[in-house]
Amino acid sequence: MILTTDLKSTLDRLYGQFNYPDSATDPIQIVRRFDRPDDREVVGFCAAALAFGRVTSVIQSIDRVVSAMGGRPADFVRRFDPKRDGALFETFVHRWTRGVDIVALLWLLRQMFDRAGSIEAFFVEGYDSTREDVGHAIDSFSSRALSLDLRSVYTRAGLARGRTRGVGFFFPRPSNGSACKRLNLFLRWMVRHDALDLGVWSRVSSASLVVPLDTHVIRVGRCLRLTRRKSPGWPMARDITVSLRRIDPQDPVRYDFALCHLGMMSACGFSRAQRDSQCPLRGLCQPRVRTRPLSRRPSARR
Repeated sequence: MILTTDLKSTLDRLYGQFNYPDSATDPIQIVRRFDRPDDREVVGFCAAALAFGRVTSVIQSIDRVVSAMGGRPADFVRRFDPKRDGALFETFVHRWTRGVDIVALLWLLRQMFDRAGSIEAFFVEGYDSTREDVGHAIDSFSSRALSLDLRSVYTRAGLARGRTRGVGFFFPRPSNGSACKRLNLFLRWMVRHDALDLGVWSRVSSASLVVPLDTHVIRVGRCLRLTRRKSPGWPMARDITVSLRRIDPQDPVRYDFALCHLGMMSACGFSRAQRDSQCPLRGLCQPRVRTRPLSRRPSARR
């Protein structure tokens, strides 16, 4: 990446254009319906966990889970019992996620509350503020979460699935190469504080956040030469974050929402015949012409 004053001023302007609550349809709008910090923490984790697939489907699935939890989601989780409350999610389906996986997720959140008092407190048990980013903390968080009791939810045959393709899907690890997009998205919502992000947490630094890597951020990131990597994963997410940290050392992920939705709006010319003719970043990026048609269906953060 060639760091220029023009790039920073353009990204700052783009950030300002998107920095208001309803600038684009996004799962965080559901989280914002709740005022209490503990409710936002619970709804935020569930919303980020389900933020994969088409955006309309994502919003519908999050709404269904949140509606089942009622007006005080944190209280629902604190007293959640898989056997008593599991039927509420029995018919739930979101792509490969099934109702039993949501029950397992809520049960793990209940155990986090019981042991630490909040999701934040459970997370910071593995957080080291002297590290460059939250990669080590995510690794610790996911490992400790999946070591909690799942026998109350899954059958013996389903227990292995629950730790891999089931509820384990919600707790990836950087050490396994995962970009951990949905966990990084949740952290952005909880840690950062502006018109979009909620600033619920106080014990994690925004400087240590890592960009939630999705197809849209990858496209724009490669256009801007924020990374030269070709394979999505934790190294690419960290690479893009390092480049953004050179622009804003204290808050590198502040540009994430704008870059993502710029890609979702198809304004970016990456791999498109239009190149950058419609792009707000025109003159700073180097889009490549596509060789085959790309789907234009709107999607949430994959």
